[in-house]
Amino acid sequence: MHKIYLTLAILLFTLQTYAQQTVGLFLNDSLAYNGYTLLNPSSARKAYLLDNCGRIVNQWTSDNRPFFSAYLTPEGNLMRATRFGTQGGGIEMYNWEGELIWHYEFFSDKFSQHHDIELLPNGNVLILAWELFTEQQVIEAGRNPDLVDEELRPEAIFEVEPIIGTDSANIVWEWHVMDHLIQDHDPTKANFGNPADHPELVDINYIGIGGGFEDWLHANHIDYNPELDQIMINLRNFNEFWIIDHSTNTEEAAGHTGGNAGKGGDILYRWGNPEAYRRGTIEDRIFYRQHNSHWIPAGMPGAGQIMVFNNGLEREPIEFSSIDVLIPPVDAMGNYETPTALAFAPAELHSSYTTTPLGSMYSARISSAQRLPNGHTFICIGQIGRLFEVDDEGTVHWDYINPLQGNNPVEQGNPAPGNAVFISKRYAPDFEGFAGRDLSPGEPIELNPFPSDCEIITDIDKPDFAEFNLNAIPNPAISDVYFSYNLNTKTNDNYLELYNAQGQFLWKKYLPRGSREMNVNISDLPSGVYFYRIISRENVSQARKLILY
Repeated sequence: MHKIYLTLAILLFTLQTYAQQTVGLFLNDSLAYNGYTLLNPSSARKAYLLDNCGRIVNQWTSDNRPFFSAYLTPEGNLMRATRFGTQGGGIEMYNWEGELIWHYEFFSDKFSQHHDIELLPNGNVLILAWELFTEQQVIEAGRNPDLVDEELRPEAIFEVEPIIGTDSANIVWEWHVMDHLIQDHDPTKANFGNPADHPELVDINYIGIGGGFEDWLHANHIDYNPELDQIMINLRNFNEFWIIDHSTNTEEAAGHTGGNAGKGGDILYRWGNPEAYRRGTIEDRIFYRQHNSHWIPAGMPGAGQIMVFNNGLEREPIEFSSIDVLIPPVDAMGNYETPTALAFAPAELHSSYTTTPLGSMYSARISSAQRLPNGHTFICIGQIGRLFEVDDEGTVHWDYINPLQGNNPVEQGNPAPGNAVFISKRYAPDFEGFAGRDLSPGEPIELNPFPSDCEIITDIDKPDFAEFNLNAIPNPAISDVYFSYNLNTKTNDNYLELYNAQGQFLWKKYLPRGSREMNVNISDLPSGVYFYRIISRENVSQARKLILY
């Protein structure tokens, strides 16, 4: 891993000069996670890979505007959602050298890709798309005619297998919202029933605050969980996210049975706004036109938890954005706790971050957040193009303002209106797509950048794990577990920690300096796989597996 140290006080410039800085890198301290940031501005035809000093490591140029997301593939290619003229969306893929190696136009008079795409481990791509249905079609599906304005564009998901070099793809799986509806408006029409009795279905007559008659749901993000083989989509106009089963085939995805969960393409879990399925009121909603709902990936602190950029539009008495994290009630097999009459659990968020004073972090639309390997959170305040990294105590360690006004870099000292960023991601130095690549930095994006003494030095790649001779007996266990260890530490800040299979923290128990053993009753825990470790001020042990019957 690279460590980058930045001193903003440069002797060649006065404090008055620094007061004029408007864009680029403002902060990068020694505790920042030193990776590479993918910057894909919403109005630019270029995408950039930046080091922690804000210098260009690589860039890609397109003839088309983004629509809106972009990601790096394990091969080091840039894959981005693209707007083809004014007609519709699709996907472009560029190799590391900037050559267009695949583009796939996914639009017609009946459907169009929009907002987001998701690369699957097998190389296929999930495409989030609008579908067009006529007024008569949606009325027959149970829509109240008063809520129809000529047409409706609900969501669909298509999984495509790229055929590189041919600008085409095979559609191998699909899912459609219109296959999973409920309505209590007209008993003579399809899908009649009580929405409160069927939260696994979508009330075709629910319109959230800010929701439209045509762009009914406005999904803006799609995420895939390879451990559970499930998909999450974020519904801005419904103020909630949904999770569906990807283990189905296309026929099962159109129905209500089949797949790992046995529920076909119905909603397995939804959260954020119980009013959408008649199990709450507007006062019960947690999300306010949110973006970027996703699972924290395996290997990250908090793995398995769900992180959301909660935009805060329509919050009262003041609008502000927050990074919200919840722990879903799911077991290791991907089965969710589904109450029969109440709103879906949990009742409260696990954590929520915003800035002080309240309202100083706010973006009414777009934006994203990402958990980093060091436990910090990387945040994109989309409308103002600000990217920053913050720890769990609220301290900012890296801060950057997108210096592009539309497609054009601005001169340092000038503002950059029109510098919005839909989503941004930071990649680890050992990301497989960087293997064999030249990561030598060039200049910053902005014109006439301030001089900087930012330098890169080599540092230790991984933390120095200790073992503490940690062991658990018996293993597998039923009720009592005997933990043995050898601390040999100079501090009293020593703890035994336990996590479930999704990486969710369960408890920690104090270990006095010099102690050698602890007996713990675990009969209150359900059977399954757990992980335990010792953490001290000086070191941390590798996590070990514990199986409970």
